Amino acid sequence: MKADVAVIGAGAIGAQTAVQLVERGLDVVLIEPGTAGADHAASYGNAAWLSSHSVIPPATPGVWKQVPGWIADPLGPLAVRPLYLPRSAGWLWRYLASASTTAKVAAIARNLRALLIDAPRLHAEVAERAGLSHLINATSGLMHVWRDRDAFEGDAFGWKIRREVGVEWRELDGEEIAAMQPELSRDYRFGLFVPEAGHCRNPGAYVAGLVNHAERKGLRRIEARALGFTQSGGRLTGVLTSDGTVACGAAVIAAGARSRPLAALAGDKVPLESERGYHVTVEGDVPGPEIPVMVGDRKVIVTRLAQGVRCAGQVEIGGLEAAPDWRRAEILRRHLAEIVPSLDTMKAKVWMGHRPSTPDGMPVIGAASGIGGVVHAFGHGHVGLVGSARTGRLAAQLATGEAPEIDVSPFSARRFSRRAAA
Repeated sequence: MKADVAVIGAGAIGAQTAVQLVERGLDVVLIEPGTAGADHAASYGNAAWLSSHSVIPPATPGVWKQVPGWIADPLGPLAVRPLYLPRSAGWLWRYLASASTTAKVAAIARNLRALLIDAPRLHAEVAERAGLSHLINATSGLMHVWRDRDAFEGDAFGWKIRREVGVEWRELDGEEIAAMQPELSRDYRFGLFVPEAGHCRNPGAYVAGLVNHAERKGLRRIEARALGFTQSGGRLTGVLTSDGTVACGAAVIAAGARSRPLAALAGDKVPLESERGYHVTVEGDVPGPEIPVMVGDRKVIVTRLAQGVRCAGQVEIGGLEAAPDWRRAEILRRHLAEIVPSLDTMKAKVWMGHRPSTPDGMPVIGAASGIGGVVHAFGHGHVGLVGSARTGRLAAQLATGEAPEIDVSPFSARRFSRRAAA
């Protein structure tokens, strides 16, 4: 099989990249062993936020003090499976070091803001072209709530940096929260409303719909796993798959949490880890927040989707192969029941997926070091859905030799080799 470009992975990043490439008139092959938008994929099970203000990395100064608790409490908001600790220790060390100072966090925030700014608009534009406008609400805004202002002050560090990079919001008291979110527990008496943000009404259907749109434009799909690359004179000549070789002059690695081996074959050792996330969804026309809400003390997000109400959260460092710990989903169900008291959560459906995460909370976007024509586009962690629209544009620009619309050097895979040398 021959193509101009091969896209490896049919998640949110791969789907957006494929759309951008076929809309340029290129012959594109999408390599994916499963189904786009399927319920096993991270793109299916996320919190559905288009949060252009998600610029603070998961680690912040002083977070190292919480490491003993992560290991001791297997059901905490962030947990490390003890048996996986030896394999993840290096990643955890980089995770703690990457944001150990205010200056480091601020630099990461500036970089992520460049990637995420205007994301709801970018999603609305591509959704309109694909006939998927019903799945994107670019103007809903997003809400964060705490039990009181004192509780908010514990998170004020991140919001100060958000303001510095241009994020704006409106403060809410308890009466305003109740008026805007009548189904929400009255326990929450202080909040912030971020009007620039939006959400997706069905992430799985959105990703599948983007791939279908690309197919109508000429995209070809093969159900196979990418295994490696062929090259000549340091330039890509093809992608090796479990179903043969796709001859091509450019390829985009967008395989999510399974991108690390392919990146290594292309010349870059990337410390990529799975941040295993869980959700519970109560399906049907049920009570729930009209505006998606992040609940500060519980570290969970509740979003009304087309199919029902979803509560998402939890971070578990346990690798790609271990079975889910469904006790973590049960914790989410209990949180949801207390956040939305009128909602019957007893028949909630559960899910677990793999966030592809780097230690510094920034994705890997840019040219591979070892093979010309290979482009990295993975590792988005908690900003995969929101970041996919611009990342797809950037990956297509890089694959076709266009100048990228933002500076991608902060996202280069080479930042990890430089850090290791330092």
